[in-house]
Amino acid sequence: SADRLCIMRKLPSVLARALTSGTSGSPGLPDMFEVRSRLRDIVGASTNWSDHVQAMQERKALHTLLAKRQEDLPPRRMKDSYLEVILPLGSQPEIREKYLNVHNSVRFGRILEDLDSLGVLICYTHTKQEMQSRSPLSIVTALVDKINLCQKIIYPDRDIKFTGNVSWVGKTSMEVKMHMLQLHDGDYSSVLDATFVMVARDPENKRPAFVNPLIPDGPEEEEIFKQGELNKLKRIDFSTASLLKMAPTAEERNIVHDIFLNTLDTRQEGEGTVSFHSRKLPPNSVWMEDAKLKGLQICHPEERNIFNRIFGGFLMRKAFELGWATACSYGGSRPFIVSVDDIMFQKPVEVGSLLLLSGQVCYTEKNYIQIRVHSGVYNANTREHHTTNIFHFTFISENEVPQVVPKTYGGKYTIKSMLYLDGKRHFTAVMKEI
Repeated sequence: SADRLCIMRKLPSVLARALTSGTSGSPGLPDMFEVRSRLRDIVGASTNWSDHVQAMQERKALHTLLAKRQEDLPPRRMKDSYLEVILPLGSQPEIREKYLNVHNSVRFGRILEDLDSLGVLICYTHTKQEMQSRSPLSIVTALVDKINLCQKIIYPDRDIKFTGNVSWVGKTSMEVKMHMLQLHDGDYSSVLDATFVMVARDPENKRPAFVNPLIPDGPEEEEIFKQGELNKLKRIDFSTASLLKMAPTAEERNIVHDIFLNTLDTRQEGEGTVSFHSRKLPPNSVWMEDAKLKGLQICHPEERNIFNRIFGGFLMRKAFELGWATACSYGGSRPFIVSVDDIMFQKPVEVGSLLLLSGQVCYTEKNYIQIRVHSGVYNANTREHHTTNIFHFTFISENEVPQVVPKTYGGKYTIKSMLYLDGKRHFTAVMKEI
């Protein structure tokens, strides 16, 4: 049920106002078109792809406006970056088509794009200097820490409101908390909450740049800031314990060995002749290598961001849609997104790239399906592949789903068992929050 999926948290006071402010229409609030227009103005981005080289050259001159030390920048409060933005699906029916899916609800991939744009604008609002018409900072999404949903369905004919502010600041990075609410019977009710991490870089997007420090105002904001610090430490711990760096725990090794034993085919010529390579699939199960989908996307100029790289929100939308399709084909019924977590933006994607996406069912439990989407680019000139992103999505299906089973021990199948354990780790972390 929707209640089971709801994440119960105490909202920051600056965000809580959104739950009680404004009703239908929310007059005076900027919309998503204005958000993207403001972003172009802030960095002086060209609206013509043919002019992008000159526009980037002009940004180089902004180097002189960068702070030499963080202490030279005026501190800011959480309320200084607080924004409310309207998505008027109810009051402006003409924009619905872009957001509509075949099930007559809102495309979640479009919401990911909007959250990404809003997160960047919130950070530019935090770092705005009164005397500068253009920002010398290149602010980009480094990480989607988590997005948790309170509702299965996002309705296509009701206004949506986004709220958010900077909740924690390091030297060159900022954590942004955002909430999405939808109008229902004259009031806005919560749909999701999101935590993004943005990084500031120089005008050429090459080196880190300092951002304004954040000063918590009162005990409530001090608690929020402290949580931001804890989130940073948690990310470091999770990364340190990554299966790419450390061996599985004793408990995880037992899980993999149990799967191995349960999939051995004992119907051999005689006792003692069981082979490591002779495997059988348990009832109501699917091999992991049979639970994946792949996709290809040509990255056209239309999908570029204000720095003339491919827009991070577009990458998230494409990855989500492949993840959804993977969950749908695996479960045999409509899946609903429960959580998005731990999306690391490792490398920018250039316009003209061939974007290769691979969706894999990594772990299943009852009605839940944990999906991993790997995103990479292929350079046709050098014939090289590079990983750009790894996406983690948790879906809940309408019906109970088969158990996904890795073939363990030996060759490529060892990789599958590591993906299985990694998927289980992400699923467990999500369930702790629900």
